[in-house]
Amino acid sequence: MLVLLPPSESKATRARGSALRPETLSFPSLAGHRARVLEALTTASDRPDAPEVLGVSPALAEEVARNTRLLSAPTLPGRELYTGVLYDALDLGSLDPAASRRATRRLLVVSALYGAVRMTDRLAPYRLSMAVNLPGVGPLASSWRPHLEQVLPPAAGRGLVVDCRSSTYAAAWVPGGALADRWVTVRVPGATHMAKHTRGLVARALCLDPADPRRPGALPDVLARHGFEVALDAPRRPGRPWVLDVLPA
Repeated sequence: MLVLLPPSESKATRARGSALRPETLSFPSLAGHRARVLEALTTASDRPDAPEVLGVSPALAEEVARNTRLLSAPTLPGRELYTGVLYDALDLGSLDPAASRRATRRLLVVSALYGAVRMTDRLAPYRLSMAVNLPGVGPLASSWRPHLEQVLPPAAGRGLVVDCRSSTYAAAWVPGGALADRWVTVRVPGATHMAKHTRGLVARALCLDPADPRRPGALPDVLARHGFEVALDAPRRPGRPWVLDVLPA
């Protein structure tokens, strides 16, 4: 099973620690494009109009400036770097050892800077959205797509792809081929805050549960064991995902 997560806009920071070592990150075949995006982001973040280029408020100038120090900034594991509503609900730090190992295997963050990373990867804090048209690279979602299409299908293997990404990050990779029949997108009615919170709880439940269903139809039973009310709808046409509507009980 592969559980796809978006990154958080906010990132934790650390005063001390080892610097980024790109060669140690998961999916080493992404290294070339990672280096290209990192260089372009560093250059763009040093421009006077950097907040406008990156689509953020001028009040976030310090976070943008941090992008110019990506190769020297102290790193954190992904499980500590990403913060906010979804990751608070996921609460990786409270998982027991077995669930924590499943989180390492199953969870994957789709990132505008790094492409795809695991929770154990040590990452430098950054500010960059997949919606950005980055000078020197272009629209990030389309620039990452051919690279992610090479590495994510093997990562999914024969299991389900449970998609908890926002639409901005979902644009960077659409599971196709045989994976399309095992692609389930999690939909949560209501406000954005509640959607993020519930997706975090769903990802947590899929780390807590040892089951590894191979068919979308088996997923509701797994989540029902963890107190969710769900409804699963089959794809409306080929190449589209199964849709899992989720409400906390």
